[in-house]
Amino acid sequence: MDLLKTFFLFVFTAVAEIVGCYLPYLWLKQDKSAWLLVPAAFSLALFAWLLTLHPTAAGRVYAAYGGVYIGVAMVWLMLVDKVRPTPLDWVGVAVSLLGMMIIVLGRQPE
Repeated sequence: MDLLKTFFLFVFTAVAEIVGCYLPYLWLKQDKSAWLLVPAAFSLALFAWLLTLHPTAAGRVYAAYGGVYIGVAMVWLMLVDKVRPTPLDWVGVAVSLLGMMIIVLGRQPE
């Protein structure tokens, strides 16, 4: 159950990071309101806070989180950017998630 909780925490963390970066992109590249920087800052602060909720070394958390982030970014690409990922994109997601599982499951007690 802890593994499932960790995975979903990573998913929420990835969404917070992507939103925090996407909103300034809209302002800078698509001439949207500068007010988007306010929720962007909140989202990035939420991202940083969510990363602190893991009870292990920060470097290991960041490394494992990277695998989930890649998968969430591909889903974002489909749903928000309306771009269909290629089969090789999904292979890359699978490889990154496998790497994440190796890091998480291979963790020794600290």
